[in-house]
Amino acid sequence: MAIMIRTDADIQRDVMEEFVWDPEVEVTDVGVEVDDGVVTLTGSVREYATKLAAERAAFRVAGIRAVANDVEVHTVWSDERTDTDVAKAAANVIQHNTTIPDDAIDIKVARNWVTLTGQVEWDHQRRAAEKAIKRIHGVSGVTNMISIKQPAASASDITEGIERALVRSAEVDADRITVSVDGGHVTLTGSVRSWLERQEAHEAAWKSRGVTAITNKIEIRAP
Repeated sequence: MAIMIRTDADIQRDVMEEFVWDPEVEVTDVGVEVDDGVVTLTGSVREYATKLAAERAAFRVAGIRAVANDVEVHTVWSDERTDTDVAKAAANVIQHNTTIPDDAIDIKVARNWVTLTGQVEWDHQRRAAEKAIKRIHGVSGVTNMISIKQPAASASDITEGIERALVRSAEVDADRITVSVDGGHVTLTGSVRSWLERQEAHEAAWKSRGVTAITNKIEIRAP
Protein backbone atom coordinates (compact mmCIF):
# COMPACT_ATOMS: atom_id res chain seq x y z
CA MET A 1 0.00 0.00 0.00
CA ALA A 2 1.37 3.42 -0.95
CA ILE A 3 1.95 5.88 1.92
CA MET A 4 0.36 9.29 1.42
CA ILE A 5 2.84 12.11 2.05
CA ARG A 6 1.19 15.24 3.47
CA THR A 7 2.97 18.44 2.45
CA ASP A 8 2.53 21.76 4.24
CA ALA A 9 0.59 23.01 1.21
CA ASP A 10 -1.79 20.03 1.46
CA ILE A 11 -2.37 20.73 5.15
CA GLN A 12 -2.93 24.45 4.60
CA ARG A 13 -5.46 23.76 1.84
CA ASP A 14 -7.35 21.24 3.97
CA VAL A 15 -7.44 23.53 7.00
CA MET A 16 -8.94 26.32 4.89
CA GLU A 17 -11.49 23.89 3.45
CA GLU A 18 -12.35 22.76 6.97
CA PHE A 19 -12.94 26.40 7.93
CA VAL A 20 -15.35 26.81 5.03
CA TRP A 21 -17.10 23.57 6.01
CA ASP A 22 -17.49 24.50 9.70
CA PRO A 23 -20.24 27.12 10.29
CA GLU A 24 -18.69 28.07 13.66
CA VAL A 25 -15.59 29.53 11.97
CA GLU A 26 -15.48 32.99 10.37
CA VAL A 27 -13.09 31.88 7.67
CA THR A 28 -12.47 35.35 6.23
CA ASP A 29 -11.01 36.54 9.55
CA VAL A 30 -8.53 33.70 10.15
CA GLY A 31 -5.21 33.19 8.35
CA VAL A 32 -3.37 29.86 8.13
CA GLU A 33 0.37 29.24 7.93
CA VAL A 34 2.00 25.78 8.00
CA ASP A 35 5.64 24.92 8.66
CA ASP A 36 6.69 21.27 8.98
CA GLY A 37 3.20 20.20 10.00
CA VAL A 38 2.83 22.94 12.63
CA VAL A 39 -0.16 25.20 11.92
CA THR A 40 -0.23 28.86 13.00
CA LEU A 41 -3.59 30.63 13.03
CA THR A 42 -3.64 34.43 12.82
CA GLY A 43 -6.18 37.21 12.45
CA SER A 44 -8.97 38.49 14.67
CA VAL A 45 -12.50 37.43 15.54
CA ARG A 46 -15.31 38.92 17.63
CA GLU A 47 -15.90 35.92 19.93
CA TYR A 48 -13.56 33.67 21.93
CA ALA A 49 -15.74 30.71 20.91
CA THR A 50 -14.92 31.42 17.25
CA LYS A 51 -11.18 31.40 18.00
CA LEU A 52 -11.51 27.98 19.63
CA ALA A 53 -13.72 26.65 16.82
CA ALA A 54 -10.95 27.53 14.35
CA GLU A 55 -8.45 25.64 16.49
CA ARG A 56 -10.67 22.55 16.70
CA ALA A 57 -11.22 22.62 12.94
CA ALA A 58 -7.48 22.75 12.30
CA PHE A 59 -6.83 19.79 14.58
CA ARG A 60 -9.27 17.68 12.58
CA VAL A 61 -7.00 17.80 9.52
CA ALA A 62 -4.68 14.85 8.92
CA GLY A 63 -0.94 15.43 9.13
CA ILE A 64 -0.99 18.21 11.73
CA ARG A 65 1.65 17.96 14.46
CA ALA A 66 0.64 21.00 16.50
CA VAL A 67 -1.42 24.21 16.32
CA ALA A 68 -0.37 27.68 17.51
CA ASN A 69 -3.51 29.76 17.91
CA ASP A 70 -2.51 33.44 17.60
CA VAL A 71 -6.00 34.61 16.66
CA GLU A 72 -6.97 37.68 18.70
CA VAL A 73 -10.43 38.42 20.09
CA HIS A 74 -11.54 41.97 19.24
CA THR A 75 -15.11 42.96 20.03
CA VAL A 76 -16.53 46.05 18.37
CA TRP A 77 -17.26 48.99 20.67
CA SER A 78 -21.01 48.41 20.69
CA ASP A 79 -20.51 44.79 21.75
CA GLU A 80 -18.18 45.44 24.68
CA ARG A 81 -19.20 44.08 28.09
CA THR A 82 -17.87 44.99 31.52
CA ASP A 83 -16.23 42.48 33.85
CA THR A 84 -19.40 42.61 35.94
CA ASP A 85 -21.51 41.67 32.91
CA VAL A 86 -19.23 38.73 32.13
CA ALA A 87 -19.09 37.62 35.78
CA LYS A 88 -22.88 37.61 36.08
CA ALA A 89 -23.27 35.65 32.86
CA ALA A 90 -20.58 33.17 33.95
CA ALA A 91 -22.23 32.63 37.34
CA ASN A 92 -25.57 31.98 35.63
CA VAL A 93 -24.30 29.41 33.14
CA ILE A 94 -22.38 27.54 35.86
CA GLN A 95 -25.40 27.55 38.17
CA HIS A 96 -27.71 26.14 35.51
CA ASN A 97 -25.32 23.46 34.24
CA THR A 98 -26.49 20.19 35.79
CA THR A 99 -23.13 18.54 35.05
CA ILE A 100 -21.33 20.79 37.53
CA PRO A 101 -21.82 20.27 41.31
CA ASP A 102 -23.39 23.20 43.17
CA ASP A 103 -20.97 25.70 44.72
CA ALA A 104 -17.94 23.79 43.38
CA ILE A 105 -16.58 26.54 41.08
CA ASP A 106 -15.24 30.00 41.90
CA ILE A 107 -15.19 32.63 39.15
CA LYS A 108 -12.88 35.61 38.78
CA VAL A 109 -13.01 38.08 35.88
CA ALA A 110 -10.36 40.64 34.96
CA ARG A 111 -10.42 42.51 31.64
CA ASN A 112 -13.03 40.03 30.39
CA TRP A 113 -10.64 37.12 31.03
CA VAL A 114 -12.28 34.45 33.21
CA THR A 115 -10.31 32.36 35.74
CA LEU A 116 -12.00 29.26 37.15
CA THR A 117 -10.93 27.66 40.44
CA GLY A 118 -12.46 25.07 42.74
CA GLN A 119 -12.63 21.31 42.94
CA VAL A 120 -14.69 18.60 41.21
CA GLU A 121 -14.60 14.81 41.05
CA TRP A 122 -14.22 14.29 37.30
CA ASP A 123 -12.44 15.88 34.37
CA HIS A 124 -15.65 16.02 32.31
CA GLN A 125 -17.11 18.34 34.98
CA ARG A 126 -14.05 20.59 34.77
CA ARG A 127 -14.28 20.65 30.97
CA ALA A 128 -18.03 21.33 31.10
CA ALA A 129 -17.41 24.45 33.20
CA GLU A 130 -14.76 25.72 30.81
CA LYS A 131 -16.85 24.97 27.74
CA ALA A 132 -19.84 26.85 29.16
CA ILE A 133 -17.73 29.94 29.90
CA LYS A 134 -16.06 29.95 26.48
CA ARG A 135 -19.41 30.51 24.77
CA ILE A 136 -20.33 33.63 26.76
CA HIS A 137 -20.45 36.79 24.69
CA GLY A 138 -17.67 39.19 25.68
CA VAL A 139 -15.26 36.63 27.14
CA SER A 140 -11.71 37.20 25.86
CA GLY A 141 -10.18 34.03 27.34
CA VAL A 142 -10.44 31.33 30.03
CA THR A 143 -7.90 29.98 32.52
CA ASN A 144 -9.10 26.68 34.00
CA MET A 145 -7.47 26.01 37.39
CA ILE A 146 -10.18 23.64 38.66
CA SER A 147 -8.60 20.65 40.40
CA ILE A 148 -9.74 17.02 40.46
CA LYS A 149 -10.28 15.15 43.72
CA GLN A 150 -10.64 11.37 43.49
CA PRO A 151 -10.51 8.58 46.11
CA ALA A 152 -7.06 6.97 46.19
CA ALA A 153 -6.59 3.91 43.95
CA SER A 154 -3.60 1.63 43.46
CA ALA A 155 -1.22 2.30 40.58
CA SER A 156 -1.89 -1.17 39.18
CA ASP A 157 -5.68 -0.64 39.19
CA ILE A 158 -5.36 2.73 37.46
CA THR A 159 -2.91 1.39 34.88
CA GLU A 160 -5.01 -1.67 34.11
CA GLY A 161 -8.20 0.37 33.81
CA ILE A 162 -6.66 2.83 31.36
CA GLU A 163 -4.98 0.13 29.28
CA ARG A 164 -8.26 -1.78 28.94
CA ALA A 165 -10.05 1.43 27.92
CA LEU A 166 -7.43 2.10 25.23
CA VAL A 167 -7.82 -1.43 23.87
CA ARG A 168 -11.61 -0.98 23.68
CA SER A 169 -11.32 2.30 21.76
CA ALA A 170 -11.82 2.02 18.03
CA GLU A 171 -9.85 5.25 17.55
CA VAL A 172 -6.66 4.32 19.43
CA ASP A 173 -3.81 1.92 18.65
CA ALA A 174 -3.27 0.82 22.27
CA ASP A 175 -0.05 -1.06 21.47
CA ARG A 176 1.71 2.23 20.71
CA ILE A 177 0.85 3.89 24.06
CA THR A 178 2.49 3.33 27.45
CA VAL A 179 0.77 4.20 30.73
CA SER A 180 2.72 4.96 33.92
CA VAL A 181 1.19 5.99 37.26
CA ASP A 182 2.59 7.80 40.29
CA GLY A 183 -0.11 8.23 42.92
CA GLY A 184 -3.00 9.72 40.97
CA HIS A 185 -0.71 11.27 38.35
CA VAL A 186 -0.80 9.47 35.00
CA THR A 187 1.83 9.90 32.30
CA LEU A 188 1.06 8.81 28.73
CA THR A 189 3.92 8.21 26.30
CA GLY A 190 4.28 6.67 22.84
CA SER A 191 3.17 7.76 19.39
CA VAL A 192 -0.08 7.98 17.45
CA ARG A 193 -1.15 8.79 13.90
CA SER A 194 -3.19 11.95 14.53
CA TRP A 195 -4.02 14.64 17.06
CA LEU A 196 -7.53 13.24 17.43
CA GLU A 197 -6.11 9.83 18.38
CA ARG A 198 -3.89 11.54 20.97
CA GLN A 199 -6.89 13.38 22.40
CA GLU A 200 -8.97 10.19 22.51
CA ALA A 201 -6.27 8.49 24.59
CA HIS A 202 -6.09 11.51 26.88
CA GLU A 203 -9.84 11.55 27.52
CA ALA A 204 -9.97 7.78 28.03
CA ALA A 205 -7.31 8.07 30.74
CA TRP A 206 -9.30 10.73 32.58
CA LYS A 207 -12.23 8.35 32.99
CA SER A 208 -10.27 6.02 35.28
CA ARG A 209 -11.07 6.24 38.99
CA GLY A 210 -8.19 7.56 41.06
CA VAL A 211 -6.76 9.85 38.36
CA THR A 212 -6.11 13.42 39.54
CA ALA A 213 -3.64 14.67 36.91
CA ILE A 214 -2.39 13.64 33.45
CA THR A 215 0.82 14.47 31.61
CA ASN A 216 0.35 13.65 27.94
CA LYS A 217 3.70 13.07 26.22
CA ILE A 218 2.26 11.12 23.28
CA GLU A 219 3.88 12.20 20.01
CA ILE A 220 2.14 12.53 16.68
CA ARG A 221 3.88 10.62 13.89
CA ALA A 222 1.69 10.73 10.83
CA PRO A 223 2.42 8.22 8.05
